[in-house]
Amino acid sequence: MFLKRSSKSKTIWNFLIPLILSIVPTALVAAECSTKSGATRVPLLELYTSEGCSSCPPADKWLSNMKLSADKVVPLAFHVDYWNYIGWKDKFSKPEFSARQNRNVAFSGSSFVYTPQFSFNGQDFRGWNDSRLNQIVENSLKQPSRANLTLDTTNQVNGEISIKATAQVFQLEDSKHSEIYIAIYENKLISNINAGENNGRELKHDYVVRDLLGAYQFNNKKEFSKSITLKPEWKGRNAGAVIFVQNSQNGEILQSLQLPFCS
Repeated sequence: MFLKRSSKSKTIWNFLIPLILSIVPTALVAAECSTKSGATRVPLLELYTSEGCSSCPPADKWLSNMKLSADKVVPLAFHVDYWNYIGWKDKFSKPEFSARQNRNVAFSGSSFVYTPQFSFNGQDFRGWNDSRLNQIVENSLKQPSRANLTLDTTNQVNGEISIKATAQVFQLEDSKHSEIYIAIYENKLISNINAGENNGRELKHDYVVRDLLGAYQFNNKKEFSKSITLKPEWKGRNAGAVIFVQNSQNGEILQSLQLPFCS
């Protein structure tokens, strides 16, 4: 049996169908952000810090207030765990971050670690200040890139964040003796300290590494690709991802790249 629509029904559907078609695609589209490295080498600036260290807050503040953009230098803050015994356990600390600091220090032939310690492209960076940082960044940016990096992030409709990272080196030797790392970092973190050397202080942190993935290796085509999915709890955080390539024999950073998550 065939039912004929009334003219009134046709009018309603003529109005609703374009409206539905205009709304549904928008609801299903995920937010995407991407970036790729350029022709020059962008340095990696690492801070090794701890909430249990009374001399660390000035270094944390300096890193937060750094005026250089991510296409000039990529900052990361690693909270170490070896000060946790003195009364305050740093909730951002991890033993693998302490292990990374020890490994970086060993590249320079030393066995002494301290906080706060800055590492610039895998080398100890003492006497940190804006003018000195600007100078070594400028010198680093004159060096050609030794790796092509890309980062893509997508905010899925289910709340998850998908990350795709790729790397490609130009020289076979670099592919043999390099490692790839992916860091998930977070900004605008605040801790109210009620024990230890910083008792009674409110500490603010940026570029805090929450997770470090790697070391990954290049394949025989001098290429690397990795996809990661973060749980919906990361949605809305002031955070992002960093990929960097490091020489496994001397600690040198071949290239680094940063991408904040889509808002």
